[in-house]
Amino acid sequence: MHNNKNFRRLPTTLGGLLLAAALPAQAYEMADLGHATVDIDLQALLGAFHSDRGYATGAAEPGRYRWQEGVVTLGAELNPKESGLYGRVSTVGTATWGDGDAAGFTSGRERELDLEDAVVGYRSEALGGSSWSLDVSAGRQPITLGEGFLVAGDALSLGDALGEELDRGGAYYLAGRKAFDRTAVVALGRDGWRGQLAWFASDNPAQASTEMAAFTLTREHAHGLVEASYLRGLGVDEGEASPFLAERDGMDVYDLRVEQRLLDEALTLRGEFAHQRKDSRETAWALEPAWTFSELPGQPTLSLRYSRFSEGWDALFYGFTRSYGTWFQGEVAGNYAGPFNSNAEAWRLGLTGSVSESLHLGLLAYDFESLDTADQPDMGGRELNLYAEWLPSDWLYVSPLLGWYSPDRSAAEGGIQLGDDEASFYAQLLVGVFF
Repeated sequence: MHNNKNFRRLPTTLGGLLLAAALPAQAYEMADLGHATVDIDLQALLGAFHSDRGYATGAAEPGRYRWQEGVVTLGAELNPKESGLYGRVSTVGTATWGDGDAAGFTSGRERELDLEDAVVGYRSEALGGSSWSLDVSAGRQPITLGEGFLVAGDALSLGDALGEELDRGGAYYLAGRKAFDRTAVVALGRDGWRGQLAWFASDNPAQASTEMAAFTLTREHAHGLVEASYLRGLGVDEGEASPFLAERDGMDVYDLRVEQRLLDEALTLRGEFAHQRKDSRETAWALEPAWTFSELPGQPTLSLRYSRFSEGWDALFYGFTRSYGTWFQGEVAGNYAGPFNSNAEAWRLGLTGSVSESLHLGLLAYDFESLDTADQPDMGGRELNLYAEWLPSDWLYVSPLLGWYSPDRSAAEGGIQLGDDEASFYAQLLVGVFF
């Protein structure tokens, strides 16, 4: 049995964030209050997974892993028709069956029902009849900064395999719990400018119950945006924090994100640079050009991304926001084998397109290299993901994915894959149902 104190960092996970972003919102209007409506929504997320190998991030033995995960969320929302009060309350049930995940973060015995969202706020698109917009909220809610390079909810959901104190209900991949325990957010906007001040506190022991404040200033224009963020670590639970996570107390993080569309928006350039000041100085950055062939059937997009994360980079609360591969780089590497956006450089080549309005295909190829292998495992390797996203109706989402992962070294040689360093096969099927 492994203990969390032995881990420098653990990854957040993708699935629940992916499905929430990919599917259209589905809710039933239960009451019309004149100035607002009360809506009820129910969503069920199911996943079936197979991995030819286990990975020494938490798994104890080599061999095949087969497991299933489920997340069910029931929520009620108060939505103003224009300006006014809004709110949301929801509960979430999570579970893992079978062998547990390939990284050994879950055992397959996890079941939990808990409060998810509990937030109230006020929104105005024309504050006092002016051109200013205002959004103020407080309570339990997810918070995302930019594309999730630093923060995309408190989504890390371990099971009991690493100890009861870390058990958050399992469903490690689907990550059904994303709300921070306590938050307060104030956002002001006008004429393409938006400023946001946020405070958020985690109750996740795997994140050492980190508390942070963040300020973000965004300038949107006709062909893109520029966004600058500053984060300050305000504290951690000393009883839960490893020496690595303890450095979050007093940490300063500076981030700059740019997106620009060029050449009649056929070319998109995305870039992000972040710097952390803690006991050491750490940097992470990424650059991604993408070209969309709008005149071809399916409008395929070809992209190439390079990202680099220094040896002591703290990946914080990164997560999924845009598509597969952002910011979970590789379904095997990003969730089980590493690198988990730290001590690594990664190349990603992607090709995506649409067969129809309801069927989308993608192919992603990765090359990973660990920067420091003297004191840390070698998480270098290569991965290929082939996936489809099918939305046959506004309440159903189906996404099969096939993956092949080849590490540079086995665990016995200083790598992470248990058993050997041969290429391994991975498969998953995600199904989302929304009512």
